[in-house]
Amino acid sequence: MKNDVYYINYPSIFCGTDKSEIHFEKGTPDLVSVFKPGDTAENRRFFVTDATVASLPCMSEFISKFDDNVCGQDLLIVLGSGEPYKTIETVLTIIQTALEAGFTRNDTFVGIGGGVICDTTSFAASIFKRGASVQLVPTTLLAMVDASIGGKTGVDFAKYKNMIGTFFPAQKLFYFPEFIQSLSDTQYKSGLAEAIKTAILFDKELYDIFKNNPEQIKKRDKELLDVIITKSVQAKASVVEKDFTEKNIRATLNLGHTFGHAFESVAGLGAVTHGEAVAWGIGRAVCVSCNKEYCREDFKNEILELLSLYDFETSPLPSVISGGGVGDRLLSAMHKDKKNINNKVRAIIPKAVDDIVIEEIEDSEILQVLK
Repeated sequence: MKNDVYYINYPSIFCGTDKSEIHFEKGTPDLVSVFKPGDTAENRRFFVTDATVASLPCMSEFISKFDDNVCGQDLLIVLGSGEPYKTIETVLTIIQTALEAGFTRNDTFVGIGGGVICDTTSFAASIFKRGASVQLVPTTLLAMVDASIGGKTGVDFAKYKNMIGTFFPAQKLFYFPEFIQSLSDTQYKSGLAEAIKTAILFDKELYDIFKNNPEQIKKRDKELLDVIITKSVQAKASVVEKDFTEKNIRATLNLGHTFGHAFESVAGLGAVTHGEAVAWGIGRAVCVSCNKEYCREDFKNEILELLSLYDFETSPLPSVISGGGVGDRLLSAMHKDKKNINNKVRAIIPKAVDDIVIEEIEDSEILQVLK
């Protein structure tokens, strides 16, 4: 991976910027050099991170620049970590803090963290005084290959995933792949699921990398991770540029998510990682495909085996969900999915690698793969 810049272009009529700059950086994350906190600048910066990221050794110099969360005109807030904080209350906390500190719509919000921080910071920026600019430093694999790219922002609501949000992309993103080495195994796996999803959707070469190198990838081989991140960014950027507001092709990026979001809701938000749920959902989607004779059984088995190589659950019903009527409870949650139209579940169904359909499916077809 080079220290260079990759651009994603947007239709500016829909959002606060017409272009995202993704800066790929090598070596130990050095946010002091990137942002120079405290330096006099035309625009103030409001840095938002969480307790897990703030405690990383590579963040100590940056965090130490802030005395009582202030460094010159810049401000820092450290939030709680994880899915339980992906709420409208967190967004309002960010906005209230910015408002009390006198920030304007000409200033910049900077999210430093995983998917939750990227989503909540971007959402707060998008609605603060009708839109302040946002920059992101994704610190998890999931955020690098998916969550930070393309401008989807939002929070969970009423126990359902991403029910409130906007389309509002970051002006700049700074990628330090070295952050990945500090992730827990659980969070690392979560990011792999989104990258595997991208491979199935768009990139046979990336798919083969996952098939042929499971041990190296599970050991976080840096060269392979550079390839995985770069290919995932390029694939998603290409889709987002064609369909920013998800009217057609961008919806394919939700492969595994209709089932997966239901899994997260029924299990209890935060009980499993987003990636674990998505991986399980990919397995259920390919089973629907096989039952509908859209794909061959050997393709279905290949996908399930690939997911198993990375220790993802592929059973019809997630083992972490207790109680009766699990299939019916999952189906009910799937009907709340924001992508649905006409009160039918809208699913992304893989026929083969790089061959996907978007289709409304019957409740009976869903229940068939949940037993």
